[in-house]
This record gives sequence, C-alpha cells and structure tokens, in this order.
Amino acid sequence: MAKILIVDDSAFARNRLQLVIQGGGHKVVGHAMNGQQALEQYRELKPDLVTLDYLMPGMNGEEVLLELIKLDPSAKVVVISGSGDHSIKTKVLKAGAKEFVEKPSMQVEILKVLDLVMEA
Repeated sequence: MAKILIVDDSAFARNRLQLVIQGGGHKVVGHAMNGQQALEQYRELKPDLVTLDYLMPGMNGEEVLLELIKLDPSAKVVVISGSGDHSIKTKVLKAGAKEFVEKPSMQVEILKVLDLVMEA
C-alpha cells in the first residue's frame, strides 16, 4: 500500500482519482490544488508517490515536478494530463517523472501505472 499525494486544480479530478487510488488498495494522504500546496504537503506528508496534474494555474506540472525533484531526487511522480500535447510527455519524463498518463484514463490503467512505479 502506497501513501499518495494527489495534486490537481480540479476538485472533481482529485475526488475521482482518490476513489480510484483507494479502490486499488493505496492510501491518499493529501490533496493539493496548486504547486505551492503540493510542495508544502510533500515536505509535511512525505508521500511514497505523487500524482501531478500538468495544466494548473500558477506553477504548471513541469515546474512543480522540477521543484519536487530538487526537494527529493528520489521522488516518485506520475504526471497526469489531458492537454493533448504529446510533447508534454517527453518533457516531464526527461525532467524526472516516473510515468505519464493521458486524461481521461481508465481506472485499471491508472492503478497499473501506480503499481508499476511503486515496484520500480
């Protein structure tokens, strides 16, 4: 069971993802709706994994990812994006994300990716 921090500016997306994660046997330890909250909660909660939306106001997912990696070079981050811009996947994987999931995604796909990253 992994302790997971969900970062997404959409309350609907955070709640949906929480149901998926908990249904897969993992524990959601926190929610953040922007990059600043994500960094604060990462320091405080020390999650095993972070799910990170890419398109957010203020700091985008890539900027948050880079800051998370500075805080903890071993951070496990899965970026989730519905932007449709395929170059985002390449950028975030080069920046240190462990995986990338395109929105909308199926519950099975999300859980498969989270389990894969936790096993690595």
